[in-house]
Amino acid sequence: MTGATSKDRAPGGLLAGWATWLVRLGFHLLYNQLAWAYDGVAWLVSRGEWRAWGRAALPHLRGPRVLDLGHGPGHLLAALSGAGFQATGIDRSGAMGGLAQRRLLQRGQAAPLVRGAAEELPFPAGAFQSVVATFPSETILTTTALSEARRVLEPAGVLVIVPVACLRGESLIDRGLEWAYRITGRRGDEAERVEEWLAAAGFRATVDWVERPGSRVMVITARPTT
Repeated sequence: MTGATSKDRAPGGLLAGWATWLVRLGFHLLYNQLAWAYDGVAWLVSRGEWRAWGRAALPHLRGPRVLDLGHGPGHLLAALSGAGFQATGIDRSGAMGGLAQRRLLQRGQAAPLVRGAAEELPFPAGAFQSVVATFPSETILTTTALSEARRVLEPAGVLVIVPVACLRGESLIDRGLEWAYRITGRRGDEAERVEEWLAAAGFRATVDWVERPGSRVMVITARPTT
């Protein structure tokens, strides 16, 4: 069978490809050169729900030692510290490390922050009772990175991932945002794909939906298989 020509491709597929490329570029810029704008953009695309969506992971954690994988601007780290967890954060972005450090200092909180990659965590085996990743990048949702998360967990530890959330409003803004999420592949079989990656990395997973006014949040809880 020959490859598809440009005429054979569905317009939606071509649009999705460009949209995905733009989203990846946008995330790269927001995590680096435009890190100062991250909170504003996150608030806009979530209708102000972004931080609450991330906090949906908290009831699923066990502690006290928790690794925030890809900590971003530090909102979840602050929430973890406020809830009594001994949180450690890691992120490959130095700009995000700076934002998280300032946020913690402003709140009189402290948490070790490490600059590094999810694919090669600089922590000993069994160092944490929980690992959490909220709206993780593609580099975190790989077999290598998930296997590293399994390595740094205690045998009875838990990996909690918040991969996606959905707006349920009927306004044009809500519908437009949901369309943008779908066209860039952030909907559909998200749970199934993440569960497959987790199984390949040695986890068994359960999926829960947390209901909020006007939105719902997917929370995946995974435990190492024996």
